[in-house]
Amino acid sequence: MSSKISIIGAGMTGATTAHWLAERELADLVLVDIVEGMPQGKALDLLQSLPVIGKDVAVVGSNDYAATKGSDIIVITAGVPRKPGMSREDLLTTNAQIVQAATENALKESPDAIFIVLTNPLDTMAYLTMKVGKLPPERVVGQAGILDSARMRAFVALETGVSVENIACYVLGGHGDEMVPLTSRSNIAGISLREYLPADRLEAIVDRTRKGGGEIVSLLKTGSAYYAPAVAVAQMAEAILKDKHLIVPASAYLQGEYGLTDIFFGVPVQLGRGGVERILEYALEPDEKAALEKSAAAVKESIQVLHSLVKI
Repeated sequence: MSSKISIIGAGMTGATTAHWLAERELADLVLVDIVEGMPQGKALDLLQSLPVIGKDVAVVGSNDYAATKGSDIIVITAGVPRKPGMSREDLLTTNAQIVQAATENALKESPDAIFIVLTNPLDTMAYLTMKVGKLPPERVVGQAGILDSARMRAFVALETGVSVENIACYVLGGHGDEMVPLTSRSNIAGISLREYLPADRLEAIVDRTRKGGGEIVSLLKTGSAYYAPAVAVAQMAEAILKDKHLIVPASAYLQGEYGLTDIFFGVPVQLGRGGVERILEYALEPDEKAALEKSAAAVKESIQVLHSLVKI
């Protein structure tokens, strides 16, 4: 198989990402982690599952970045997960060191790779990856919007009893408690959610979407979500490797779009073989515009803290 994807961080999210990718038979896979034996064991287990489903994919685990040489895509999931009561921003100091090292080491082996970043705080870590790697903006994208939008779709389906296939939701902004579910553009079979649902029920869905990750953290108590974030990465990787020109919500570097500059932020992007091909700008309702500005302020504050920690 000509394509290669390396996943930095072989914890629950990284390993589940490899699982979803192997099922799609998109590329050969490498799992990298600092824990001796762990990525090797998970890779071997996954490799042995593939004959059952008839997929021909090479899966390798390693503690050495040399195994990632020549990767088309680098996925960064490495980092400390949230614990109950923690915000994504609480992880900034520790995870900045981890993501910086992962970016620098991966680039030595794969200087032309596209980076998909999952580590929290997501938007700030994507910004860090681009800056320390001196990468063009189109080659770094953060996974958040697909996940947040999928959560909203799931909650709408639970509320209405309608198939998720008929539900389209769009969540923009920073990947945090100030994210912005666009209720004016989200719809059920073309009918705006603002028309389809009572205002109080819609607001409850918006609130649950914003707290979706925290809800899972509080239930698990010893980790954070991994099934949904991982499959979202698989969708993004497929769009890139297959040059699908797929439009999805994701964290991308803004240079004037939505009135924002020098910030990674959740917006609709078109993904293809070169990474982020274009950023789409929605005409927002006044309440959505205000919410987006509030979300951007939170991300900017996080990036300012990052600048105090890392020379970029």
